[in-house]
Amino acid sequence: MKNETYLHPLQTDAWAAFRKRMGIVVDSIGSWHISFHRVPYTPYTIGYFPKGPMPTKEMIEELLILAKKHNAIYIQIEPNVEKDLAFSIGHLAFIKHSHRALFTKYTFLIDLTKSEEELLKIMHPKTRYNIKVAEKHGVIIQEDNSDKAFATYLTLSQETTKRQGFFAHDTHYHKTMWEELRNAGIAHLFTATYENEIIATWIIFIVGKRMYYPYGASSRNHTNVMAPTLLLWKLMLWGKKEGYDSFDLWGAMGPEPDVTDPWYGFHRFKAGFSPRHITYVGSFDLIAQPFLYRVFTLADKIRWFLLHLKRK
Repeated sequence: MKNETYLHPLQTDAWAAFRKRMGIVVDSIGSWHISFHRVPYTPYTIGYFPKGPMPTKEMIEELLILAKKHNAIYIQIEPNVEKDLAFSIGHLAFIKHSHRALFTKYTFLIDLTKSEEELLKIMHPKTRYNIKVAEKHGVIIQEDNSDKAFATYLTLSQETTKRQGFFAHDTHYHKTMWEELRNAGIAHLFTATYENEIIATWIIFIVGKRMYYPYGASSRNHTNVMAPTLLLWKLMLWGKKEGYDSFDLWGAMGPEPDVTDPWYGFHRFKAGFSPRHITYVGSFDLIAQPFLYRVFTLADKIRWFLLHLKRK
């Protein structure tokens, strides 16, 4: 059974409906969702089981049946389980560590049960200072789920992706995701406005007692007013007022981050709020077709190597 209190957004029925609208096959084991993705130019698929429980031996057997049903080479499993809470699954047949994780192994979690004074006190001094800078400039933070605000979000997302040079989802992905999760009451859009111009927009997911920050975008204009810092702070206060107990910032680098990594600036921004750094148990492959698995993983490594060369 699912624990609705901390059910991850990627295991909600709304997320499954969104993936189906994107043309992806979604199947299930009980109430847990597994998606199957076609390997181009082949009759095979790859399964993905994100943010569910640590699989039991019985679940592994059910997953192998699903793999056969969908002609999957393997199913990638990324449990929503912290490393220090996990138990070994090494004794289970056909399981090995994935060659490439799809969802980050790390995240930051803010405890919203702390008082406003406590949250401010544990912040990095520069973060507290930047909140005051944004407030002094009159940056306005508000929830705005209108079509106009979402159109601005799309525009800023394209600008942010181009500026930072990251791989990102296209407009169709964002529109479909927003429709499904907004209608389900999960997705909310917040904006930061300065001098009548929206300069930052974030989509927040809410499931059970937890908030999540999966998507955000900002303008290159007026970076001096520190709008994203105030946006995150106001979201924390909003979440406390609404009765949520934690805020998952949807990803972080490892405990010893590389300062030259393109993601380091974003990691440092989140770290400034002094959240708890969480390490998940990791990513595992449930191998259904061993020979094809070896061929696919080699081809996938080569593909990603070429993609990174092209980006450089």
